[in-house]
Amino acid sequence: MPKHVLPAESRELVLVGGGHAHLGLLRALAMRPVPGLRVTLLAEELAPVYSGMVPGLVAGLYRPEESRVDLLRLATAAGARLIHDRATGLDPAARRLACARHPALRYDLLSLDIGSVSRPLPPGEGRVLPVRPIGSLEARLAAVLLDGPARAAVVGGGAAGVELAFSLRHRLGPAAEVTLLPGAGLLPHAGGAARALVRRALAGRGIAILEGAPVSRSAPGGLLLADGREVPCDLALWTTGAAAPPWLRETGLALDAEGFILIDETLRSVSHPEVFAAGDVATMAAHPREKAGVYAVRQGPPLADAIRRLMAGRAPRPWRPQRRALALIGTADGEAIALWGRFALRGAWAWWLKRRIDRRWVTRFAELPAMPPMR
Repeated sequence: MPKHVLPAESRELVLVGGGHAHLGLLRALAMRPVPGLRVTLLAEELAPVYSGMVPGLVAGLYRPEESRVDLLRLATAAGARLIHDRATGLDPAARRLACARHPALRYDLLSLDIGSVSRPLPPGEGRVLPVRPIGSLEARLAAVLLDGPARAAVVGGGAAGVELAFSLRHRLGPAAEVTLLPGAGLLPHAGGAARALVRRALAGRGIAILEGAPVSRSAPGGLLLADGREVPCDLALWTTGAAAPPWLRETGLALDAEGFILIDETLRSVSHPEVFAAGDVATMAAHPREKAGVYAVRQGPPLADAIRRLMAGRAPRPWRPQRRALALIGTADGEAIALWGRFALRGAWAWWLKRRIDRRWVTRFAELPAMPPMR
């Protein structure tokens, strides 16, 4: 039987995680249901936060409810059963998903959009706060900031680290010391002119940059770099990139060298075509991209289309992610930096555009059709 032809009784779709791609898929199912398809959503977070608004949330520019999606409402609109739990394992041969607090779920089709986890923290006793899981970052940060640290560091030189450095500057005020530690280099995927513009923007807001060496240890009074330099700080945000959930290595799915699920151009596992994967947890073998929400938000429509076609007995259509994406880095003071490939511009217009894009993305999950009756 061709791998795109499902048996007539194959009607159980299990979605794992409320990532950006799954939100788009659920919205598509709410707008146009697939007759006979039974959908179960397993999610640990019931109000996932939109990653693009996390720095603004940290800076205090957004209220928590402005940046979150009501997953129960969305799942109900899509006619999906919602189980508040997390996946702990997978048996592809039996098509069963193990859960932490519920019996295993059987599936005909499975889709994983569970994001990534933080890379290991440095050894030591310093106050180092991992950014992931992003849904709880604001609450964890607020608890730490009750002590009012006057010295803060952000570890990581990607767009997320840069934007969080601006956010901390705004939140802690001009008297606080804020240092960005980008390790081997600032914005490695950007051009020289873009990096120079970002450096000027950071310096203009009193944010120090220490490049050239990774963090090797943490201590109550600060961080120690691999080259021996010491960075005094009371709090460090750890934004060093994405790591794959460890339990994936026990699933038998084909993974890349870092442990992420390898998928083809139809968003399906290259080893198990009944398994889809999207967002940070997946690597498209033919078109690898950096782990960023700007790519994940585009995967909802092709994922929905692939499932519709499979249910109709047709082969899913290949989909290719955009080669480059517009990155908008808010400076938390009315401006933003727009990065496009090797080019960069800065201004209030970019902040207006970022706010408009982010708010529209969250709002579209609140504007749903009338909810169907629960099955």
